[in-house]
Amino acid sequence: MAYFSTANRHRGRNMPITLYNTLTRQKEEFVPLNPENVRMYVCGMTVYDYCHLGHARVLVVFDMIARWLRQHGYPLTYVRNITDIDDKIIARANENGETIGELTARFIAAMNEDSDALGVLRPDIEPKATEHIGQMIAMIEDLVANGKAYPAPNGDVYYAVREFAEYGQLSGKSLDDLRAGERVDVDANKRDPLDFVLWKAAKPGEPSWESPWGNGRPGWHIECSAMGGELFGQTFDIHGGGADLQFPHHENEIAQSCGAHGGLCGHDAPHAAGKRINSHVKYWLHNGFIRVDNEKMSKSLGNFFTIRDVLKKYAPEVVRFFILRAHYRSPLNYSDAHLDDAKNSLARLYNTLGNVQAAEFAVREDANDYTRRFFAAMDDDFNTAEAMSVLFELANEANKTGSAELAGCLKALGGTLGLLQDDPQHFLQSGGEEGGLSADEIEALITQRKTARETKNWAESDRIRDLLAEHKILLKDGADGTTWTRG
Repeated sequence: MAYFSTANRHRGRNMPITLYNTLTRQKEEFVPLNPENVRMYVCGMTVYDYCHLGHARVLVVFDMIARWLRQHGYPLTYVRNITDIDDKIIARANENGETIGELTARFIAAMNEDSDALGVLRPDIEPKATEHIGQMIAMIEDLVANGKAYPAPNGDVYYAVREFAEYGQLSGKSLDDLRAGERVDVDANKRDPLDFVLWKAAKPGEPSWESPWGNGRPGWHIECSAMGGELFGQTFDIHGGGADLQFPHHENEIAQSCGAHGGLCGHDAPHAAGKRINSHVKYWLHNGFIRVDNEKMSKSLGNFFTIRDVLKKYAPEVVRFFILRAHYRSPLNYSDAHLDDAKNSLARLYNTLGNVQAAEFAVREDANDYTRRFFAAMDDDFNTAEAMSVLFELANEANKTGSAELAGCLKALGGTLGLLQDDPQHFLQSGGEEGGLSADEIEALITQRKTARETKNWAESDRIRDLLAEHKILLKDGADGTTWTRG
């Protein structure tokens, strides 16, 4: 049974989508380069370990954005790359005594399992770095020919940062500030300490490919420029990723992509401060960090929680809800208490759908006041936090009135975010903590309690209820028997 549709087309709509463009530092109306061929590229995972919740936020946020663009009727091609060759991958494979191919295949499969569990739709295209080495070499050749890059005596090839006048436009960093910064490597092979590597000369025991500069492998930054250019051409609409990629990765991408085309990209527009910007991408979107004790969650800090470990304690939809109830650009604080709160909040919405049968409902912006306000929130830089508040108002009204139409509206609007599509009873009975009571154990205790009540053994009945309550199992006695949910 279909509860929502994408019949709502972008043409003729009253309100446009606005989004915050990191490049211009302001909200802008979304006007795609070609409304019939919207293109979005998102930096994906480096596959040498299990994905953590920081990765989950990237996966869920850009899945949400892709869903909303399609809800508007935009024909979207969504690309999310896979980095399957870099220093960390090589080191981990050597440490494990396995091939790079074995390591990356295993963690690509794990990433897909985690992503599927979170309700993330697969991207249309998932290019791997190792499958586009030829395109990277060709782009580096163009950069050398255009005077933006140079081969070094050690066999590496570097990008000459000072040859790209707009370098720093995305991050807001000046070249002089960068020169004094901690990120700058000291390398005698570079003409300038700011220059970054495009091609690394082969080292013993590492995989390598033939190139005009000798055997070697690509640097990390070049892969997205080459793959984005191969799949989308010289310019495209949206490039996304985590806030940590804004500099240096995305800054370097702009320099590479524009430099390969002679220095000026197809999208050239004024900055909010009146300065000219020069980027191969029209809109740059970055999601905020997940933080633990006010520090960014990351593997390097050792404060990360893998998706699969979190899913041992919480239902996947709870984790998705936890991520989406905050605005995608804001920091998100992780703790069990926050996830418990997300679980209880989502259960309130599912309780409504369990109490009121949802009628079919086709999502339209002008269907009712709730849909108008939901669309207004989502069209305002994908404000899921405000959109969620509309869902809770809907749930309250559906509970009060018993309206099947409002329950259908709740389910349908939730569906645009990848939420509320489970059977309510299944959701409310799932997601128990690891080591807690299983559904079969709960049902057995409820049967024992029923027998105790029938024999008027009230002490035993109360004991069982108290035992279930200790495990956060809530009982509801009714004319049709006893039902239960996890609290």
